[in-house]
Amino acid sequence: MSSSNQFPLISGHLSLDLVNTEVVRRGVRHNLLTSKDDLIEWIKAMQENDSLIPEHFSSETEEWLEQALDRVLNLRAFLREGFERVTDGYQLSNDWLAHLEKLIAKAPFLYRIIGGKLVEIPIGEPLDRLISLIALDALNLYATGELGTMKRCANPDCVLLFMDSSGRRKWCSMQICGNRKKVARFQNRSGKKEP
Repeated sequence: MSSSNQFPLISGHLSLDLVNTEVVRRGVRHNLLTSKDDLIEWIKAMQENDSLIPEHFSSETEEWLEQALDRVLNLRAFLREGFERVTDGYQLSNDWLAHLEKLIAKAPFLYRIIGGKLVEIPIGEPLDRLISLIALDALNLYATGELGTMKRCANPDCVLLFMDSSGRRKWCSMQICGNRKKVARFQNRSGKKEP
């Protein structure tokens, strides 16, 4: 089974895919990052999704992950708060942006050509490199204006956020929420109840 199967990778953005490691299932909020092993699986999923590349980390991954989970979860909460403010129509504060810049300063970037592409490679401690990459992604969303296309899923029971470049999308994904709502509407119209 692919690592990405357990995580809803619906955005293609490292920072948003981190925020979306909190999901609601059967009305209960679940944290998909509860252990070092979960974080390892998420990193693998990000590599499979090309959001992270092997050159971002050397082989010492296991050693630093013991301390990583708390910092990653704190960053996730910080990003969720900012992203949800944006989806609610508010501006991000200068303090929010400055905090991300400080995280990047702990592991600044050098650049390499890899596979014909210019790639940012953070330098510093492994955990700082991961945090720096996530913070850079969030700042890129802001700087490019893409953050303005971020939406909440139309399913009130869903906490996933997504990018809507079309301006018409309602669901985080058809597979996760869209089809469920279509089935529920059909069953309501035809007088059938969900099993």
